[in-house]
Amino acid sequence: MSKTPPSPAARDRRVADSIPRSFVDRAPEGLRPYLRLARYDRPIGFWLLLLPCWMGMGLAGAQTGLGWNSLWFAALFAVGAVAMRGAGCTWNDIADRDLDAKVARTADRPLAAGTISLKQALAFLIAQCLVGALVLVFLPLQAALIALGALALVAAYPFMKRITWWPQVWLGLTFNWGVLVGFAALGGTDWIAALLLYAACAFWTLGYDTIYACQDMEDDALVGVKSSARALGGLIQPGVILFYVIALILAALAALQTGTGLLFAPVFAGFAVHLVWQATRLDPADGARCLALFKSNREAGLILTAALVLGALAPI
Repeated sequence: MSKTPPSPAARDRRVADSIPRSFVDRAPEGLRPYLRLARYDRPIGFWLLLLPCWMGMGLAGAQTGLGWNSLWFAALFAVGAVAMRGAGCTWNDIADRDLDAKVARTADRPLAAGTISLKQALAFLIAQCLVGALVLVFLPLQAALIALGALALVAAYPFMKRITWWPQVWLGLTFNWGVLVGFAALGGTDWIAALLLYAACAFWTLGYDTIYACQDMEDDALVGVKSSARALGGLIQPGVILFYVIALILAALAALQTGTGLLFAPVFAGFAVHLVWQATRLDPADGARCLALFKSNREAGLILTAALVLGALAPI
């Protein structure tokens, strides 16, 4: 299998997110490439795909209530998030295998490093998609049909960095599609509120993935990959602040639209404080700090999820 040789930067410099330090490194050698291909060594992505599903459920719950069936759907979404995030990462690596070999953070990925073949990666992709398809069988028809709509977004995402300076916008639309699926699963009817929350989460993702993209700016410039971090240049911190402010406003409007209970407000304030903390701590030149801030969005997402769920449990 022919591969593009890694650039000097990829050979000589490893950023924080490329250094192995998880259970994957202790797994049987034959499994490691597959686990890395699906990013089992980086579980933050599973959370960031799952939490919007739970947020959508919490928003719908303000209208429909949260019964025991909510736990069943929450578990289904957890399985689906693991399968489809793994499938998305596998597809991303298939499409980006030549570019990944030239970027320090991604040069060790299985396809870029040659530890797995393209044929093996494609087979693994199909297997993960089948697990995701099985989850759809147990969802209400409307929710399942909406979930299928995400496939076009997922398929196109790897190519966005080649054609737009704002691939993080596309990622926001893709990663937060679960808001609409979770909302439909619980029978939510106020789709204006659902779309407001979807847009809020998309801006949240635009903010945190811009922080993440700061790690790659040097290598991205060398290989011609576009990103919101490169587009913003010296305005990265103000840009992230703006994205987060918009996210907060839209999320608050979504909650007001559905009559979310009073318990929502104090917990939502914690979400706002977390985003402010991220934005004020941001130093685009400090890759390790950018990675830590990016990963902290699991906690930020859990706080927003808790706010929506508590608001649904005690509606106005």
